[in-house]
Amino acid sequence: MDVLAQIESLRKELNDHNYNYYVLDNPVISDFEFDQKLKQLQDLEAKHPEYFDEDSPTQRVGGSITKNFETVTHSNRMYSLENSYSREDLIDWQNRIQRVLGNVPVEFVCELKYDGASISITYENGRLVRAVTRGDGFQGDDVTNNIKTIKSVPLKLKGDYPPKFDIRGEIILPFAGFEKMNQELIDIGEMPYSNPRNTASGSLKLQDSAEVSKRPLECLLYYIVGANSFFKTQYHALEASREYGFKVPSQSKLVQNLDEVFEFIDYWDVHRHELPYETDGVVIKVNDLDLQEELGYTAKNPRWAIAYKFKAEQAVTTLESISYQVGRTGAITPVANLNPVQLAGTIVKRASLHNADQIEKLDIRVQDTVFVEKGGDIIPKIVGVDVSQRPQNSEPTVYITNCPECGTELVRKAGEAQHYCPNFYECPPQIVGRVEHFISRKAMNIDGLGSETVTLLYKNNLITNYADLYELQKEQILPLERMAEKSADNLIKGIELSKNIPFERVLFALGIRFVGETVAKKLAQHYKTIDALMAANYEQLVNVDEIGDKIALSIRAFFKNEGNLQLIERLKSYGLQFEIEEKESTKVSDKFAGMTMVVSGKFEHFSRDEIKQKIEDYGGKNGSSITGKTSIVVAGADMGPAKLEKATKLGIPIWSEEDFVNQLND
Repeated sequence: MDVLAQIESLRKELNDHNYNYYVLDNPVISDFEFDQKLKQLQDLEAKHPEYFDEDSPTQRVGGSITKNFETVTHSNRMYSLENSYSREDLIDWQNRIQRVLGNVPVEFVCELKYDGASISITYENGRLVRAVTRGDGFQGDDVTNNIKTIKSVPLKLKGDYPPKFDIRGEIILPFAGFEKMNQELIDIGEMPYSNPRNTASGSLKLQDSAEVSKRPLECLLYYIVGANSFFKTQYHALEASREYGFKVPSQSKLVQNLDEVFEFIDYWDVHRHELPYETDGVVIKVNDLDLQEELGYTAKNPRWAIAYKFKAEQAVTTLESISYQVGRTGAITPVANLNPVQLAGTIVKRASLHNADQIEKLDIRVQDTVFVEKGGDIIPKIVGVDVSQRPQNSEPTVYITNCPECGTELVRKAGEAQHYCPNFYECPPQIVGRVEHFISRKAMNIDGLGSETVTLLYKNNLITNYADLYELQKEQILPLERMAEKSADNLIKGIELSKNIPFERVLFALGIRFVGETVAKKLAQHYKTIDALMAANYEQLVNVDEIGDKIALSIRAFFKNEGNLQLIERLKSYGLQFEIEEKESTKVSDKFAGMTMVVSGKFEHFSRDEIKQKIEDYGGKNGSSITGKTSIVVAGADMGPAKLEKATKLGIPIWSEEDFVNQLND
């Protein structure tokens, strides 16, 4: 056998062994035998570099160093899931689905919800080309080199796979591997890791992929995006993914109704503790991919999927004191300072008390014995008080009346739960909070500048607002505590690079109340420039898709403030982007100019995406839902009865596919 044939034979054999061991959990040779064959292949490849292959099993050991992880835009957004905590929540979800779909029978797929770090992996022609973290859902970090070291992730696929697709999953750290890692740290006197999820997530951002390869990470895959023509259902896609070589958990189940969903939940609520990795709930998805497309998305979640969270773990501890935090909008959040307690794999020292009403409702007092749980297993909160353990000299909690930072008397608007400090432009935490929001990843994403540095800059009188960042000089920064030459260079460079951030994110960064990422994007796309937005009156704003009274009033208030206008003028002078960067236009006509059109149902000659593109090509806008602002509904077969009823009730014209084509040809 010649050298190349020997190398290729070893690669195939080792890939098969990797698949048997890490995906099927069914090894057929010992670890020693595997290591011997891997060493043989490494030696052959070292002697014959002309036969290098980036997909060779030898490349999984890592060795590449990534100093800065490139930010990559997801080709398909990674949405978060709506959470549910009761059977009633799931019944409500099903009712919402049926209102849209009518009496169409709906199957569901139940999958365990894995507690790990979300990942999107792109394959082209059967080869792994990119792996990106979830990030903010729109963009994430390119961690391809690190993902390639995970042996349950195939570098090359098997079988009849789509030419290009993204597959979504969770990077997890099994309990056994986590315990082994911690024991090794304890043995050398180091602090052990707090929990498997955070350790798995942190592993993805290690700069040295060789270090990642030493960690027993696994990748559990659960959803394919961008290949609907290959699959009709979610369950079919899962089965096909296994055939391609992915590790798809076998616990997933196809069910016919909610009763079977409840059976699945009840079973795994008990048996989840037998699994080798963490799971905190069940994900329920509509099985039919066409129905998924018909149901669509809200601004944050798919309407066709929901997560049922298992009841949160609870702990008992003592409330030692209550402190009050001031947010960037002036909102006051009371915080419980607790006697440290172990809860769901982490040490909890603090918990949110939400607002004055919650404190009064639970009658929470200092020195109370309290029940703490993690809301959605993320944010600790106090859910009750053991009154029988209350000290005799206990006094009811009196909520503060003045800002703990600047002393200004607090206000509470009618209908709002939280108290606010109205000293918006001079209260230190509000100033710092606005700058922290401005530099955050979803906004200006300024590298080299974190919360601690912002506070340091403010305390040293170098900044009093976010525009001041663009006047900072390296000489001013260097004398600051913990600021070395390289850190100062990175900060200045990060600020300079932020001038290229697109308009919609600059608009979000300004911190206008109620203007989140999605709203900022809609406003930027509608008005194109900050000047046009500033000139818009209340009536014009509420006519923008999904902009209501509250948002419109907040925008007008922000731009009426002289201080805000001065900040914007300064930011303009520094070169920030205040106009939307127009993509190369595919526009062929203004036939649909000024019209917002909603596309729904299945079509015979065009896909839904093709119709939406035509709408834009002819000057129209695509709407996500039917509202009073909708001009036309383009309806295909199986359009949901709820949408049809709403369009009819609002008197909105409904075009068939044929009507739409005729309009294009007129």
